[in-house]
Amino acid sequence: MTWTVKKFSQMVVVTSLTMAAAVPVSLGALALAGIPLTSHAQSVVKGLPDFTELVEQVGPSVVNIRTLEKPKTNAATGPGSDEEMQEFFKRFFGVPIPNAPRQAPRPNGRAPQSEEPAQPRGMGSGFVLSADGYIMTNAHVVEGADEVIVTLTDKREFKARIIGADKRTDVAVVKIQATGLPVVKVGDVSHLKVGEWVMAIGSPFGLENSVTAGIVSAKQRDTGEYLSFIQTDVAINPGNSGGPLINMRGEVVGINSQIYSRSGGYMGISFAIPVDEAMRVSEQLRQIGRVTRGRIGVQIGEVSKEVAESLGLGASQGALVRGIEAGSPADKAGLEPGDIITRFDGKSIDKAADLPRMVGGTKPGTRSNLTVFRRGVHKDLAITVAELEPVRTGKAAAPAEETKTASTAQSMGLVVTDLTETQKKELKRGGVRVESVAEASARAGLREGDVILQIGNTEIAQLRDFESAMARLDKSKPFNILFRRGEVVQFAVVRPGR
Repeated sequence: MTWTVKKFSQMVVVTSLTMAAAVPVSLGALALAGIPLTSHAQSVVKGLPDFTELVEQVGPSVVNIRTLEKPKTNAATGPGSDEEMQEFFKRFFGVPIPNAPRQAPRPNGRAPQSEEPAQPRGMGSGFVLSADGYIMTNAHVVEGADEVIVTLTDKREFKARIIGADKRTDVAVVKIQATGLPVVKVGDVSHLKVGEWVMAIGSPFGLENSVTAGIVSAKQRDTGEYLSFIQTDVAINPGNSGGPLINMRGEVVGINSQIYSRSGGYMGISFAIPVDEAMRVSEQLRQIGRVTRGRIGVQIGEVSKEVAESLGLGASQGALVRGIEAGSPADKAGLEPGDIITRFDGKSIDKAADLPRMVGGTKPGTRSNLTVFRRGVHKDLAITVAELEPVRTGKAAAPAEETKTASTAQSMGLVVTDLTETQKKELKRGGVRVESVAEASARAGLREGDVILQIGNTEIAQLRDFESAMARLDKSKPFNILFRRGEVVQFAVVRPGR
């Protein structure tokens, strides 16, 4: 007789393939029957945690947040409009009824104000930072709200004032007029471990003070530009946003902020903002109402393993400089497209996402140090960090002018020409333009119109440099080409004979 073993929670159900009945059997009975059990099932899992004390300890510090917005008045709608037709056009076409008569303006020139009360807009959660009424939540919870209502666990309600909100990290701070509030304890995220039990308290779908629990699935999950997230399998749904993620010591280690979902609801993956990052943001919001971040004015990309090996960098690390904003700190410091930034202020950059976080956390005006890998050697540069500002739109490249001198690297499928003087001025450096591409170079991703800036660790300023570099290459081994396309630069690894 053959048996199939299936685990459901703490019970093992043994089903006979030749019998219709399913008989519950304990793990001990299986061992007595000679069915082998793994050592993990016997010793690793010793029991499930009890969250009751944590809920009693932290629950009073968690709040429900409701947001309201005032109805928008429509200037084109007047008392002479047919209300039913107006509603029809509004609901099905999103516009007011055509040719609706305008309401006569008031004598003082102001449009009439709607007397309708503010309407519910959204719901979320938050937690108390200080006994005098500062509360942390998500920026998206309070975004666009005309009124913010905070409800405590004792059912008291307060109108809250938005102190500040930072969209880049999705952190906001609001303030209510209250004293003696229970305050959360802030934990140390660096001590958080994958597999550790954590708990969330919030208001999913408006169900206040709902408690869910799970484990930390991963740390340093890159889903944001200026911070990495804590990934958990704690059930998080709409309304949980802004609530605390709590460890088994009753300390807040994160703010529940996002979920991965294809349906709009919880699907087993949720993300929390690390509380150390959130606290840094909240301090600035409380002090000046906004967050200042550093910038150096570079476009960056990842450094692939094959590019790192072909350059002699070794490990795949650092941030590849793909573009430099004119007049930016990076431009003034002497950075070049194709540089690989490996350290910032002495801290190693393991992946490209590390750089904007390090620079963003640096106070504008600070003089910092950069280490770059350029043409086979490391070089230190001094740079003064500026304040982050809106991204500028890059200038479109000018049309290429006709050139007559050309060079051909037939084995690589490349035909290149010298740049015109106009192109050199726009690029602020030399190079050669790809006129046609085939064979190995085409497979590497090069295209007509690309500008080759470097081959291996040799800078290319003109055709003579290109021909010299190609002549020195070992045509049997892969080599890298740094090229510019539009406003950014990137590496291609050419593999001859493949």
